[in-house]
Amino acid sequence: MSGRARLALCAAAATLMASCALLPLVSPATWLFQAVFLVAVQSGVGALTRRVPLARPLTLACQVVVTLLLVTLIFARSQAVAGFVPGPDAFHHFGVLLQSGAEDVGRYAIPAPLTPGIRLMIVGGVVLIGLLVDALAVTFRAAAPAGLPLLALYSVAAGLSNGGTDWMWFLVAAGGYLMLLLAEGRDRLSQWGRVFSGAPRTPGAEAGGAVAPVRTGRRIGAVALGVALVVPLALPSLKGGLLDGAGTGVGDGLGDGGTISAVNPLVSLRDSLNVDQDRQVMAYRTNTDDNQDMYLRIVALDDFDGTTWKPAQRHISAVPDALPTPIGLAGGVRRTEIETRISAADWYAQDWLPMPYPATSVKIKGSWRYEPVGRTLVGDHGQNTRGLQYSVKSLIVQPTAEQLAAAPEPPEALKREFTKVPGSLPAVVAQTARRVTSGSSNHYEEAVKLQDYFAVDGGFTYSTQVQVGTGPNAIARFLQDKQGFCVHFSFAMAAMARTLGIPARVAVGFTPGSPQADGSMSVGLRDAHAWPELYFEGVGWTRFEPTPTRGSTPAYTQSDTPSGNNQGVPQPSLSSSTAPSIAPSASESCTAQERKLEACPSQSSQAVVASGNDGPPWYQILAWTLLGLVLVALPLTPMLWRLRSRAVRLASAQHASSGPPRGGVRGRERKAGTQYTDDVGMTVLPGQALPGRVAEVAVGHTLAVWRELTDTAWDYGIVPDDALTPRKAAERIVRLGGLDASTAEAVHRVAGAVEQVLFAPQPRAQAGLVDDVRRLRVALRSTASRRTRVRAVVAPRSAMRAVWAVSDGWADLRARWSARWAALVRRPSGQRSG
Repeated sequence: MSGRARLALCAAAATLMASCALLPLVSPATWLFQAVFLVAVQSGVGALTRRVPLARPLTLACQVVVTLLLVTLIFARSQAVAGFVPGPDAFHHFGVLLQSGAEDVGRYAIPAPLTPGIRLMIVGGVVLIGLLVDALAVTFRAAAPAGLPLLALYSVAAGLSNGGTDWMWFLVAAGGYLMLLLAEGRDRLSQWGRVFSGAPRTPGAEAGGAVAPVRTGRRIGAVALGVALVVPLALPSLKGGLLDGAGTGVGDGLGDGGTISAVNPLVSLRDSLNVDQDRQVMAYRTNTDDNQDMYLRIVALDDFDGTTWKPAQRHISAVPDALPTPIGLAGGVRRTEIETRISAADWYAQDWLPMPYPATSVKIKGSWRYEPVGRTLVGDHGQNTRGLQYSVKSLIVQPTAEQLAAAPEPPEALKREFTKVPGSLPAVVAQTARRVTSGSSNHYEEAVKLQDYFAVDGGFTYSTQVQVGTGPNAIARFLQDKQGFCVHFSFAMAAMARTLGIPARVAVGFTPGSPQADGSMSVGLRDAHAWPELYFEGVGWTRFEPTPTRGSTPAYTQSDTPSGNNQGVPQPSLSSSTAPSIAPSASESCTAQERKLEACPSQSSQAVVASGNDGPPWYQILAWTLLGLVLVALPLTPMLWRLRSRAVRLASAQHASSGPPRGGVRGRERKAGTQYTDDVGMTVLPGQALPGRVAEVAVGHTLAVWRELTDTAWDYGIVPDDALTPRKAAERIVRLGGLDASTAEAVHRVAGAVEQVLFAPQPRAQAGLVDDVRRLRVALRSTASRRTRVRAVVAPRSAMRAVWAVSDGWADLRARWSARWAALVRRPSGQRSG
């Protein structure tokens, strides 16, 4: 393998190694196979065009064109001309996919589902970085600056990642970059010949070579990587650096006694509520007819720092066969156990498992862990809900108002943890809580009054266009503006309940969803919701619904309240919005854009949205790719063959004119009377003794220049006549081409060199013949029409020689096989048949 080819291979490998840092961001990681395929083809095209050779801009242009064709084949096949040629519709589809991908990036937590938009962004980004690295390191021979796009690729991945393995991806990316630098250094050293590094250390060892510099480079690279990894650990004040993760992530897989710390799952809740078209998240069936309390709970947010609510760091353990009895639930409270079968969409990749609360047992496949305080299941080692089907047994707890009103004080430890509020919480929050609940005789009455204040008589309106809000004054601003969505209402009620001494937290999940014709329930993005849970001893964690026109108000807060303060809370519909939730099975509601993205939900209760498919099978992509390459390369074959033949002929002739062959003059000589036939078909007539190797080199290279001169004239319309002598052929080219005196002299000089090597006693190569051929090409091009100039480049007439060569090769092959077959079947003499 040549040094340039080895460098191209290292550039592609470095790009793919750096792109591995993107693996934790999306799931599944099937995009990597497409990226590997595209980068490999892109690098192969670059290697072929550099071998022709083409000018550097043309090499880059060929790589861009082939890459664009392949990307169009994979991502916009139905919108492209002939399936792979991009047109206006294909570019419009690319824009739609990129816009959809940008929205998906902001909507989903890590690891995000591999939607078509995200897949195009990741694969296209890796291919673009691969193109830049190949152009810088191989085409323009500047490997060091090629580290900048690799660093950009890793930095984007590290900035978005919330895992603790960023150091590992840094090692992989840095190793690829060092490999690229070493390959480039070795290639440069090889151009200088052997490197003398002193006498060998051991007897018989070979001195020299590029071993010492390469070994030194490896040592420097190892030391640099060690410093990059060790220094941040030795300096704890340097946080959030290049090797530092963005968060601890979810489910690190520490086994029994491990801990879990998650990012806030409310980041994209408002975006889910504001989608233009609802998308099915999951479908479920249950064995109860009362679905209004079937909230699918994902996680409980119990850590309140005055700015936001988030899950606290908790210990996790293996999922037990039967979950323990919910904390605080006494025997006198009415309860019913139900069973629910849930099917999640194959694009919905959530680390936490949506379940009815409180669950008593879960049957699910995969790597899941149990967090006992929140009674939640969390994915371990990258496990998520994508396409899962699972069953959950849970309790429908139906306390009475009297039981809640008579609830005793909770345990001191629980109360201390779940009534904690930071000192930065504005005083107006506690003041408003006391004012709204004045006259209450117990915590239950206070909770009902808080719920009614937000949902009924406080003058609050529901709007998803309001920002979530940050900082300690966010709740105070909400109490003043009285406008927000479920995040504002649940956050505010839970914080106010804590100021009153009621243990409170915020739950995140989905409202029951919409009933379907087949008896199942469909849960969409618009059903995403957040609600407060308040703790009452003897009942446990109890749901309240302060958000107006959302979800369902619990029955135990509507009638027979001991305070007699029944505000007649209206019953919201089962849907999670004022309008009925759009059923995912209604294909008529699919927009044209979603049909293009294959995002229309299915009708079956067990079916899920297939918007995140991974495209056609690899063998189909490979077949279309090969067909596309053939269709693209076929019209360019004459041009590429002509460029290659010209480069080989002129390069060999220029090398021959600079001196004797590298191997020197060999002792064997070609005797007089021997015939020499070159690739033109001209025969060296018997003459005086010729020095064998020198004569062959001189004759071959000079005739190659003559061939190039006649082919150049042929490309511009002067058909060669092999019946003429070189001198007569030169006169014909000068006459038909209308050449000036200097160019005519150059043509005759080449013809004279041909006669000299064919008939001189001691032939030798003549210098300057390559420049003479180039002078002829410039002269013919300057006088030719535009059509003739274009044809001479794109469809040269002399490319017919390639067809003749194939035909002659095929005839020669047939003759040899015929002779070999005849020798096999020929009967040896002296033997008789029978």
